[in-house]
Amino acid sequence: MWRLIKALVVLGLIGFIALTGYAYLGDYAPETREITQPVTLDVD
Repeated sequence: MWRLIKALVVLGLIGFIALTGYAYLGDYAPETREITQPVTLDVD
């Protein structure tokens, strides 16, 4: 039983470290571009 708990704790730590590394090293910068669109205003 202790081996199973120990394995789950180790896998949890490895997963946490992997997720943290992916979050810090992953490139999440959005692609930016300028969009212009003419707007017609109906003013009476």
